[in-house]
Amino acid sequence: MNICVFCSAADLDDRYVTPARQFAELMGKSGHALVWGGSDTGLMKVMADGVQGAGGKLIGVSVEFLAHKARAGADEMLVTKDLAERKAQLLARADAVVVMVGGTGTLDEATEILELRKHGMHAKPVVLLNTAGFYDGLQEQFQRMETEGFLPVPLKDLVFFAEDGVSALAYLEEQAGVQR
Repeated sequence: MNICVFCSAADLDDRYVTPARQFAELMGKSGHALVWGGSDTGLMKVMADGVQGAGGKLIGVSVEFLAHKARAGADEMLVTKDLAERKAQLLARADAVVVMVGGTGTLDEATEILELRKHGMHAKPVVLLNTAGFYDGLQEQFQRMETEGFLPVPLKDLVFFAEDGVSALAYLEEQAGVQR
């Protein structure tokens, strides 16, 4: 399975790095490919190192203004002209999406993916990996949106909130019908 992971390119605290590394290694050992923003910095690098080190494939989609940060040695690296094209290419190459900790760029990617899913533009499973409670507030906001009628489909049909990489991958594999 090609799993698109949206996450930060920033260097982060170990409470985020360690679970990311564990998830990446689990992905690689399970034979899954990482589809990611192509950066060789921060949490993106941690994910790429872990997946590749465990035998998984790397499919990067960078953008022109960040191409100088693209990872050498990826199995595939595409460079797009802008962020909109990058998001479209990431989704096109993925069978599933995992949103990890990140800043405004990650949040932008997450909300666009969920909006497209809400409107039936894709049916790929989406997981918000809630490492160290990072997305507790967002989960509460989504639940409020659902309760107050802002979501035309049930929240559970849009996104799965996972507390760790094991449950995130188990959910994705279950959705994809992967047999273990």
